[in-house]
Amino acid sequence: MQHIQPLRKYLALAAIPFFLISCGSHYKLVKSNRAEYKMNNERAVDSSLIKTYLPYKIKMEQEMNTVIGHSEVLMSKNDKVPENLLRNFFSDALLHEALKFDPAVDFAMPSTNGGLRVDIPKGEVKMANIFEVMPFENEMVIFTLAPSDVKNLLNFIAKTGGQPVAALRMKIVDDQPTEVMINGKPYDPTRNYKILTSDYVAEGGDNVQSFKNPIEKKMIGIRMRDALVTYIKENEAAGKTINPKLDGRITKN
Repeated sequence: MQHIQPLRKYLALAAIPFFLISCGSHYKLVKSNRAEYKMNNERAVDSSLIKTYLPYKIKMEQEMNTVIGHSEVLMSKNDKVPENLLRNFFSDALLHEALKFDPAVDFAMPSTNGGLRVDIPKGEVKMANIFEVMPFENEMVIFTLAPSDVKNLLNFIAKTGGQPVAALRMKIVDDQPTEVMINGKPYDPTRNYKILTSDYVAEGGDNVQSFKNPIEKKMIGIRMRDALVTYIKENEAAGKTINPKLDGRITKN
């Protein structure tokens, strides 16, 4: 939002005369008028305002149009299926980045279906694509949950027909989680698990209630969008393209 700063300066300067007037006790408001001004193509362009924001607009567009990676496939947002390429890519990428900070993370549900906003196209992946997928300032958080809260989270995933997950597999039968595998091992309902999610989800976003009473909470201090950009750029630098697969991590009968 740096392009707003110059405008704020102008507003601050404009406010000075009014402030000085208000300091005098011999003035009082005797009449006020209200008017509406339609903002459309019929109004004249304010060239001074354009000159103020145009340099920032150009810089932002250059950054947003920067190609940061390449995808072999179209990753579509489709919330009607238990698993899709967009969710798999997003979850795997975020877990990969979180493991750099805590290798003991067991699995991830970094977002809900609603948190992934649009498709990621096949071919060039631009910075703008990632901002469109993740327009929010959500951060990655690692929680250690007790057995009852882990079970609550698994139930939520099953009852909602599947969510973005990584290092987690399950079959949904009658809206219940079955044959659950966590990080390649059978789910143990008696142990604690360390789970990656977002601050939005953890605070009850989209009616997730599993993170209210954690055993431990660790803020990584990295926005999810930034972590995703880092993952894509690192793969691009290594000569790798994005090519997620449907691996049956969540199925539904």
